Order: sequence, then structure tokens, then C-alpha cells
Amino acid sequence: MILDTLAQADRYLALHPLFARAFEFLHGTDLGALEPGVHAIQDEQLFAIVEDCSGRTRTEAKLECHRRYIDIQLVLEGVDEMGWKPLAACVDPATDYDAARDIRFLNDAPASWVATPSGSFCLFFPDDAHAPLVSAGRIRKVVVKIALAGAA
Repeated sequence: MILDTLAQADRYLALHPLFARAFEFLHGTDLGALEPGVHAIQDEQLFAIVEDCSGRTRTEAKLECHRRYIDIQLVLEGVDEMGWKPLAACVDPATDYDAARDIRFLNDAPASWVATPSGSFCLFFPDDAHAPLVSAGRIRKVVVKIALAGAA
């Protein structure tokens, strides 16, 4: 897991061939004008999901993990207090893996919580279980999904 600001995104470009395009989208798009929902960037290899909702409590938030996509979760408004735990340390699955949605939920408690303010992002790899959308208020964010090489 990585926590940083969008202004520092260039330091992560070498981590994946599609990160340059993902951060170009985040820097060059009027994100405030995007409606909630899915937005294509580059076929199934790279797309964005805009969320605008009330936050949930830590108790309500379930850890989730993905096998085929990396997440860049950029907070646009509010503060998203995201839970995190290494997937290898998770022992209590809540659901089976849903291949169509690329998600599995876990009953494990997060090992830590990261308050992610507006203008900051968390980058989650498939070995990072995470519990997003935790807040006492409203959260508006964009999640860019980046396919692992050969995964989409």
C-alpha cells in the first residue's frame, strides 16, 4: 500500500506500464465534472469508478481484495479513512472470490487505518486487503483500476 498526494504521483510511474496513463487521466481530467459510475480510459486494462456517497463506520466496512486489478483511490472531497491489512495475514474470508467483479470480502479486522484527505490517494496492490469509504461525512473519490499484466 502507498499513501501519497497526486502532486507526487510521478515517483510511481515505473511500478507499472499503465501508471503513466492512469496518472495522466487523474491530472488531465475535470474529475469534479464526472458523474458517479464507471468511466472507460483504455478498454478493460484501465478504467475509473467515481463514487459519491456517505461514509460508513469502521465496523460496517469490510476488508476487500482484488486479483486482477491494482487500485489507485484518489479522494476528491472529504476524508476517507481506509483500513489496511496484508492479504497474507487475513484468515477469515467472508465471501468466495467473485471473478466477474474481481473482489473478495474478508471478516478480518484491518491492522491499521489511514486517514486519506482530499488530493491524496492510496494505491492498493492485490496483496493489500483494504476497507475504503470510512468517514463520518460525505466522500467523493475516483478509483482507477489498473489491470495486472495479462490479467484483464
